[in-house]
Formats: sequence, structure tokens, C-alpha cells
Amino acid sequence: MNEDAIVQQALNRLKDHTGIDGIWTKLDQEIDGAIDFHFQSEDFHFMVEVKRELREYQLPALVNLFHKYPNFLVVAERIFPNLKEKLRDHKIGYLDGAGNIFVNTGGQLIWLDGQKNIEPEKPITNRAFTKTGLRTVFYLLAHENAIRMPYRTIAKHTGVALGNINNIIQGLRDAGFILQMSDKEMRLQNKTELLNRWIAGYRETLKPAVLQGRYRFFHLDDFKNWKALDVRPDTTVWGGEPAAELITNWLNPQVLTVYTAEKKGALLPKWKLIPDAAGNVLIYDKFWETDKVNADPVAPYLLVYADLKIKDDPRCLETAEMIYDKYLKNEFKQY
Repeated sequence: MNEDAIVQQALNRLKDHTGIDGIWTKLDQEIDGAIDFHFQSEDFHFMVEVKRELREYQLPALVNLFHKYPNFLVVAERIFPNLKEKLRDHKIGYLDGAGNIFVNTGGQLIWLDGQKNIEPEKPITNRAFTKTGLRTVFYLLAHENAIRMPYRTIAKHTGVALGNINNIIQGLRDAGFILQMSDKEMRLQNKTELLNRWIAGYRETLKPAVLQGRYRFFHLDDFKNWKALDVRPDTTVWGGEPAAELITNWLNPQVLTVYTAEKKGALLPKWKLIPDAAGNVLIYDKFWETDKVNADPVAPYLLVYADLKIKDDPRCLETAEMIYDKYLKNEFKQY
């Protein structure tokens, strides 16, 4: 939370517990702001320093502020009991996110303690869209009958632990992507929506996780001759732009995307690559099982389509739609 949110939460909780109203004013000064309290027909003005979570090393600075601003109050989302005690020893007022307060103005002492912070509920993670889940969903999308396979078979083909398969399937069911035909038979539904959801998860979670590294050719002219590189379809295939060029003969690649089952760094001496954070050769771990070796050394068309869709490049988006219309549309349009 930002400073305004921290203060407002603390004031709201204080009012819930005590009925005390406080008005927060943010200041563009050395100190963060001011709070005006109204309590029992009296008004109290405090200069305020805001912290997310108070730590002991911050105490000397707070003492200095207290000496500079006698009506001084520290507001924090969380203040641990030992620090509250030290603040009271220094006669420094405080207010925390649970509404606990200590202020001693000389004429008025307000001290409330023991209220608990409301902990935000942790979001429930749908296991179908974790890194492991996304690998499995990719297999299910790429193989129409895979959803009918025994879980043990899906685990074998995806390299995902058997115990996770049930959680992933349940995640798909919870999200509305599985239609239960009978006790023993089910199929994927809303496949176009599932594909879009998978592409979003692939972009944010899976693809960054399988990146081996970014490189460039030692001899820059070698980029132009990428089709002549020694690519072995059983272990290494093109994705993204070079795969799209091989499939459509339409896209002149600006970035080479490679998926390989070889160990990290294995391609570097073969292709004369050197690490470069701004390089135009991206090497990823091959995260799927190869069913058969294609004549063209390209990733599954579904993955090539996803690689192109997540690039904010009109050339890539146009080519992605070409691949979808020619090779993928029939697999998704009826669902």
C-alpha cells in the first residue's frame, strides 16, 4: 500500500474501534503529512511520518523527528510489540494498521492495544496455469484426444509428476474448460478461450522460465545464413519468426527463437554464439515431448502461433493469423 492507503486504513480501523475521527493531510515537506483528530469535543493536531513496517533501525530518526515536531505521530501498517514499547518509552505517539493507538498530549492519554491486523486472503492459484500446469495444458491443446488419456499416460508424455496431473485437470474443470460427458469421459470445451488463457500464461510464466539465454553471432553476417545452421529436429527446432518463415515463406525474421533439448551452452560453440543481453538469438529449453520428427525443424504450429502472438509486431501478428487460419482454426472453431 502507498502512504495514503496505509494512513486511511489505520484511521478507518481506529474509528471502528473507538469512534475517533481523524483527517489526513498529505504534505510535500520533510515530514509526510498531518492528522487532525477530534475526540471528546477536543481537536488534536499531529505531524505524521508514515512507514509500511516499522523497524528498530528507524527509531533514532523517529526520535529526532519527535524532538523537532513535539506533536509527532508515526503511522505504520505494522508495528511489532517491542517497538511499540520503545516508542512509548520515548513518548512518541503511534497508530498502526489494526487501529491500535498511543498518544499522550499531556492532557489526554489515548492508548488502545490488542487489535489484530486483517490479513489479506491469499489468492488461490489455479494449478492449470502454473509453470507445470502450462506445460500440461499445452500438451492437451496440441493433442485432441489427450484429455481422454489415463493420467499416468499424460504424466509420461509431459514429464509432469503424476500427482500434479489431477490438480491440473481439476484446475481446468474449475475454470470451465472441461465438459464431463460421463463418469469416465470428458473433453475440452471453450478451447479458443483456453488457448488465449494459455498464451497469456505462456508469455508471463512459462516462456521466461525456460529461457536458456540471449545471444548474438560472433560474426554478425552469420545471422543472414540462419537456414544453413546445423539444426537437428530430434533435439533442436526453430520457434517464433524463423519457424514462421519456414512454414509460410512470408516473414523475414529479425529475431531467431530456438528450442533445444541440449544442455545450456551446447549450441554456443556449434553456432559461434556469444552472450549478449541485447542479442537477437534467444535459446529456450524444449519443454514438450517430440511425437514425430518433422521434415521442417520447427516447433509445433500451436507454439509458433503463440510466439508470434505475444510479440507486439504487426508483421508477426499478421503471420500468426495466417498460421491460425490455415493450420489451427479447425481445431478450435467448433468449441
